[in-house]
This record gives sequence, C-alpha cells and structure tokens, in this order.
Amino acid sequence: MDFLTIFFIALGLAMDAFAVSIASGLSMERLRIRYALRIALFFGGFQALMPILGFMAGLSVREFISGFDHWIAFGLLLFIGSKMIYESIFLNGNDKKMDPHDIQMLLVLSVATSIDALAVGISLSLLKVEILLPALIIGVVTFVLSYLGVFIGRSIGHLFEKKIEILGGLVLIGIGTKILIEHLGR
Repeated sequence: MDFLTIFFIALGLAMDAFAVSIASGLSMERLRIRYALRIALFFGGFQALMPILGFMAGLSVREFISGFDHWIAFGLLLFIGSKMIYESIFLNGNDKKMDPHDIQMLLVLSVATSIDALAVGISLSLLKVEILLPALIIGVVTFVLSYLGVFIGRSIGHLFEKKIEILGGLVLIGIGTKILIEHLGR
C-alpha cells in the first residue's frame, strides 16, 4: 500500500478525534498547551495502538478468508465511513465535549474514537500490509490534528465541526471502494 493511501486512511481515521478535539476546545474556559498536548497524546496513542491490535486479530483469520478479503476490507471501511457520517449528522455535538482534567473521560473518548482504527488494522492484515508504518502514520496524523483541533475549537470550531466528520467518512468510503476496484480488476 502506497504512502498516499495510508496518509488518506490516517486522515479519515483522525476525523473523529479531530472533531472531539474541536468540541473540547469549544468547551474550555482557558486554553492551555498542556491540555491540548494531553488530548493529542491520548488520541494519537490510541489511534496508533488500535490498528496494531486489529492487525494481530486479523492474522488469525487471514488464511480462512483470503479469497474474499477485499470485500471485507471494503465492507469495514464502508461501515466505518457511513457510521462517521451518520453520527456527525444525527448525534448532538455536545455529547462529544470533554474536560481535559478528567482522565477517565479522556480514556473513554480515546477508545471510542479509535475503534474504527481497530477495524482498519484488521483490513490491513487481510490485505497483507505491514502494520508498523501505517500505525505510526495514523498516530502522528491523529496527534497533530487533535492538537490543532483544540486550538481551532477554541477560536472557530463551531463553524465546521460536523463537516469535518462527514469528510472523514467519505474519505474512508472512497478508500474502501478503491481497494475493492483494485482487487476485482486483478
């Protein structure tokens, strides 16, 4: 898998964390760099870890589903992308706000925003893609976007929070479609 595809997967996966970071910035009375770093470290760290866990889980089933793995990768990315779009349209943005002092809430939101990365890790395993570089890229992209998201949320986040999640969902659906078309063309 080429770098550009991995980068776009990372962007798509980071959109949930980015949107939550924007919502967090909106809810902060005073913006502090250490809180933005804490949010970014949690989100980026979980986004890097989850694909590795998914990859390891996918290794155990790869032999059994190698004939239709591209359909599974497509289905997972379609599901994840559709879920992101649905949640951005129908869920209240206030449900995603957090207090950066509350480590338990930060852990819950980190896991919740990185579940999609677990499914992508499974997909990458099925496609026989080495996982370390994609996991690193996913983690770094999420870290940077989450860090910036807190600052954006504090200043202008109310203007485009939902649009970011919709874009991320569309990117993941597009990548799933690309994988399916490439495998069907072989």
